[in-house]
Amino acid sequence: MRGAEALPFIPQFALAPVLSPNHPPYSALRTPHSPTIFLPMPQSPVYLDHAATTPVRPEVLDAMLPYLGSEAFGNPSSAHHFGRVARAGVEQARQQVAEALGAEPGQVVFTSGGTEADNLAVLGAALAARKRDGAMAVVVSAVEHKAVLAAAHAVAELGGLEIVLPVTRQGIVQMDALDQSLVHRPAVVSVMWVNNETGVIQPILEIAQRCESAGVPLHTDAVQAMGKVEIDVTQAGCSLLTISGHKIGAPKGIGALVVRRPDMVEPIVHGGSQQAGVRPGTENVPGIIGLGRAVELATAERANEAARLTTLREALLGHLRSAIPGIVVVGDGGPLAPHVLNVLIPGTDSEAMIMHLDLAGIAVSTGSACNTGAVEPSHVHTAMGIPAKQAVTAIRFSLGHESSSDDIVRAAEVVPGCVAKVRKLSGALGAARG
Repeated sequence: MRGAEALPFIPQFALAPVLSPNHPPYSALRTPHSPTIFLPMPQSPVYLDHAATTPVRPEVLDAMLPYLGSEAFGNPSSAHHFGRVARAGVEQARQQVAEALGAEPGQVVFTSGGTEADNLAVLGAALAARKRDGAMAVVVSAVEHKAVLAAAHAVAELGGLEIVLPVTRQGIVQMDALDQSLVHRPAVVSVMWVNNETGVIQPILEIAQRCESAGVPLHTDAVQAMGKVEIDVTQAGCSLLTISGHKIGAPKGIGALVVRRPDMVEPIVHGGSQQAGVRPGTENVPGIIGLGRAVELATAERANEAARLTTLREALLGHLRSAIPGIVVVGDGGPLAPHVLNVLIPGTDSEAMIMHLDLAGIAVSTGSACNTGAVEPSHVHTAMGIPAKQAVTAIRFSLGHESSSDDIVRAAEVVPGCVAKVRKLSGALGAARG
């Protein structure tokens, strides 16, 4: 072996330094020219965290590459040939997104991702209402993504009103609370289509009908719905809708907000005149091209992919229920998206489970947030009435385009053993404390 060049390529997250127990600290071994030797995991890692992010699909990368090189690198605001080529690509992608979502191309506003789009929808709608001398009030559900909740908090800090809707134990918005909130004639109601933690599907059509009857715009965060459930912004009656690229095989840093009428939102970023001034700034051309292609693929494949992912999810759940008595599915009994399985595993804690699963080559997420070393229940689980002691045992498995039956088999082999280890460790720690 001739130094680091002779090592095969191994993904960075699958690497671990090889150190002898007799070696001095690793930092003492390093020299400017000494190679780092890595040991691959025994098996290829299994990625079951697609609700967090997805790899860029090859078809998407192929579409982007010309806009990353000398062929189409221009600024789409420039009048010369290079600018026109870039502009044509942007407008083609805008058309792709509009067709997929049942919108008009002029209604598609590209953003830096889902968080910015959510902020533009919620905060932008509140600012627009204030400009019209309307009520600077926003209504959001208690299980929204933090991007929406934080935007609602920002409205309150600006002197507006923030109304948070409760949900049922299945995570569905309580309709009587929605009706009561509409009396305030809020600037916008924001309810996510598919929950990112639990996969619970909200009755968006019914919510939209109630909002429309009250003359109130509805925004829905459809980041997790894209490519998993059928979306038509016109038929659904949504005024504003958010999508994000990196959840569907496009790169990070690109998203879009459908704005049915330009006067619905005030810009929250100020600068140039791009995108009619609703979201100014030089467009992320390669990202936009990637988003357009990814949305096109996700829409074309949706029906088959949803059925395939449902089969995989149910297979995984069946294995887990057989091997782990007492497992609880969050949102069970309600409508669930095909790609998300959120479970409570008694006798464990989610942070320890994720660590053990990661070491065993299984990548998943938790429904809890780790703050200063203390595991705290997710705000979504809390809103659903799940006790804190149960909520901190939550694990989220999320599937995607790359997920396979082999991944499910491998997870089914590994998870029960990790549960046993964590339960044993928890029991030992409990005995020591007692």
